[in-house]
Amino acid sequence: MLRIAVVGATGAVGRECLTLLDDGIVPVGQVVPAASARSVGRDLAAEWGLSLPLAPLTAVEDLDPDAVDVAVLCAGAEVSRREAERLAAGGVLVVDNSSAFRMRPGVPLVVPQVNPGALADRPAGNLVSNPNCSTIQLVRALHPLHELAGLESVVVATYQAASGGGVRGLAELADGSARVLADPGAPPEEAGGEAGGEAGGRFGQPLPFNLVPEIGLQDETGLSHEERKLAREPRKILGLPELPVSATAVRVPVFHCHSEAVHIRLRRPVTAEAVEDALAATPGLRVYRRTQSPSYPMPRSVFARDEDRALVHVGRIRVEPEDPRAAALWVVADNLWVGAALNALQIVELAVKQGWLS
Repeated sequence: MLRIAVVGATGAVGRECLTLLDDGIVPVGQVVPAASARSVGRDLAAEWGLSLPLAPLTAVEDLDPDAVDVAVLCAGAEVSRREAERLAAGGVLVVDNSSAFRMRPGVPLVVPQVNPGALADRPAGNLVSNPNCSTIQLVRALHPLHELAGLESVVVATYQAASGGGVRGLAELADGSARVLADPGAPPEEAGGEAGGEAGGRFGQPLPFNLVPEIGLQDETGLSHEERKLAREPRKILGLPELPVSATAVRVPVFHCHSEAVHIRLRRPVTAEAVEDALAATPGLRVYRRTQSPSYPMPRSVFARDEDRALVHVGRIRVEPEDPRAAALWVVADNLWVGAALNALQIVELAVKQGWLS
């Protein structure tokens, strides 16, 4: 039975990893939660009602490579850069949720439903990267359409929930919304964080009742960090290094689930019915056909049930009347499950099925 460490266990993604392990997604002999030193002593099993074989919470820097077979890192790029290679050098298979190693040659960037062949063999460096949360739901919708008619280009606008900012982001949206409702005329509070503003906020600008079209720092071309990830990662996962991908990433005042408006150009003409059928035939996707009402998914309904949190939802499917090679989709998925914890543990599950992780 596997011994799995969850690094960043007290964060939003780490908690979802523990919940999914508690539900039996991967058979485990022991789960070792790890977090910052200030969290040592917390009883996560009692706090969250877990029944899995949970070891005492340990500090990340004290995690012993000899004590675990797999480590799922959910603590951000800074921790990953400091700890991932130490654990990997000790023989641990490291599945990293951060952006630290995604584009490094020799490190597989894996979505099991799209490129399982990337894990046909165990990586020499023991590192596997989990893609960006928005990338995962995007490529899972794109993959069957590439097989149907060949992708020529992609334009995507993301509408990303506060849970992408972790526990702190969720609290900031809840507290800030309450303040605005209590006093709608109050001026917006100064904030900072991921977009490079003043310290004190998670999203760079006040998020309650607002839209923030900047996720991460902008580079000299004006692309934000999130937009750069959305442009590069699908090419590596899909094996299409020249695929043009244009992205605009927006943080929205929604608690859970990322949404995407996706416009694609295909190499061959298609009908809307053919697009719907190709998506509907793909495991793990839920399709909302134009004949349904509503003909689209929404974040609140997707988050309401566990069976929906585990799927990628696709609706508003249409083909341009004047251009049968141009199609549009609306894609919604739970960024903490599909976009992070679930994909990471499905990577572990795939490694077990491939036979090189016993």
